[in-house]
Amino acid sequence: HPSLAVSRAALLPPPGGPGEPAGQELPVESRPFASYGSALHIALPQPPRAGQLLTLLIDYEAGEGPGGSGGTPGTPGTGDSGRVCWLSPEQTAGKQKPYMYTQGQAVLNRSFFPCFDTPSVKFTYSATVKVPEGFTAVMSATSWEKQKDNTFVFKMSQPIPSYLIALVVGDIVSADVGPRSRVWAEPCLIEAAKKEYDGVIEEFLVVGEKLFGPYVWGRYDILFMPPSFPFGGMENPCLTFVTPCLLAGDRSLVDVIIHEISHSWFGNLVTNATWGEFWLNEGFTMYAQRRITTEVYGLPYTCLEAATGRALLRQHMDATGEDHPLNKLRVVIEPGLWGINPDDTYNETPYEKGYCFVSYLAHLVGNQSKFDAFLQAYVNRFKFQSITADDTLGFFLEYFPELKEKGVDSIPGFEFDRWLNTPGWPPYLPDLSPGQQLMRPADELAELWAADSLNMEAIEAVDITGWRTYQLVYFLDQVLQKSPLPEGNLKRLSKLYPKISKAQNAELRLRWCQIILKNNLEAEYSKVKDFLHSQGKQKYTLPLYRAMWGGSEATRALAMETFSATAPQLHVNVQNYVKKILGLAAAE
Repeated sequence: HPSLAVSRAALLPPPGGPGEPAGQELPVESRPFASYGSALHIALPQPPRAGQLLTLLIDYEAGEGPGGSGGTPGTPGTGDSGRVCWLSPEQTAGKQKPYMYTQGQAVLNRSFFPCFDTPSVKFTYSATVKVPEGFTAVMSATSWEKQKDNTFVFKMSQPIPSYLIALVVGDIVSADVGPRSRVWAEPCLIEAAKKEYDGVIEEFLVVGEKLFGPYVWGRYDILFMPPSFPFGGMENPCLTFVTPCLLAGDRSLVDVIIHEISHSWFGNLVTNATWGEFWLNEGFTMYAQRRITTEVYGLPYTCLEAATGRALLRQHMDATGEDHPLNKLRVVIEPGLWGINPDDTYNETPYEKGYCFVSYLAHLVGNQSKFDAFLQAYVNRFKFQSITADDTLGFFLEYFPELKEKGVDSIPGFEFDRWLNTPGWPPYLPDLSPGQQLMRPADELAELWAADSLNMEAIEAVDITGWRTYQLVYFLDQVLQKSPLPEGNLKRLSKLYPKISKAQNAELRLRWCQIILKNNLEAEYSKVKDFLHSQGKQKYTLPLYRAMWGGSEATRALAMETFSATAPQLHVNVQNYVKKILGLAAAE
């Protein structure tokens, strides 16, 4: 990565063998490879033998790239300085001390250390990290210990691809929440994190092991990132990074963790060999996540959650056009200077269309427990390997010879080749009708609230106290679609349902803020401001700025005022996206 500068390389003598301890200096050169990184060439003194162990030492510096903002206070190190992110104190929850983290997926760890930055290569690693007094370092590793001089030593004993190596340094502390799990967070968040996750992670891990086989990573810890972390979660092994938005105060968003836990088998253990087949990570993980939620919360709830996922896929395909080349499961990513950067291919398709393809394979088998057994055999067959869709589908047909004989890979309209290589809407959609028993009451209630004269008797007869997050989200999505509501209706809705209008749950707060803006409910504009002050997640921040900018004079003024107050605490990429929405010049 342009932000990483190599100063020298040397070949070290074999451990315990003769030779100069500083090693033999080797010629190093950087050659063009792609717009998002160059190739590092190191010339060895003589050709190595197959299987010979070589120890190379590479001296390098990272963090400051051409035009990047590596270490400048107040600007996170992103943009040209890759994904070693340096946060100023105001971008943290505690607002007292700076913080740094790395984000490797997809091809960004090349800005953190020189590596074979491709998911097709797996390796073990160890690291020694020295940090200033008053700071703690944590990494995605199977073991870690603190030594003197505030030095931390990490080892990952299982082979992983480069994108799963992650480091955080900050003012962070931990608390146990299960036999193999702890939460990490800034001191001001640790109590909330412990309360929210105590005992729940183990339940999900046990169901995952029952379905997919042993959990091989030892610990499963969760690190709550600062509020400016722009993503929902990152499944770094042993240490998932998540947004603090998951701390709703009532455990209503804990199932988001199920997605990251599912990556312990699909993605981290069995990995896509190229980013062009990202659906092998995400489509299987979505399927696994929904298998676990079905076991834990039941089928209707899972179908309702899957319906919200399908709606996101519909929105994405409507926005890009169905035949956009990214709407295929197998995306062509050619390296080279003009190739697509894998980070620019991120969208809903590998998740939700991938989920539909895995569901289609299950539908071909026609028996859930047989398909569960296949998934377990699949993980066992390919664990610690990187594979292609051909490997996956080949194993599927080998595992079910009767399906292979039937030629299920070439049923007209549902050919495996069509699934992989034709853009557009999935040819098969799993049946989500069990979710109807949760959707119907939400649809009916939204209808009642959209009426010109409110039938309060009918409204009060509906008890929403037992509704879980996705049922409330579904209800609010319907209210948003029917907005603006007749005069006065929203005020009454707000008063009747403090569970919604005063929610701490980020998914509910996002929808409530969108509804406030669409209805010009000025009395509650402060809630929009408070929500945008409290977090900087891209998924929540951008839709609200779009809604404010597309609204009235008053909401536009609110957008400008909120952005000028919160810009310093946002991730630089998110700052630039908001500037684009508000028509301001983006930062270089």
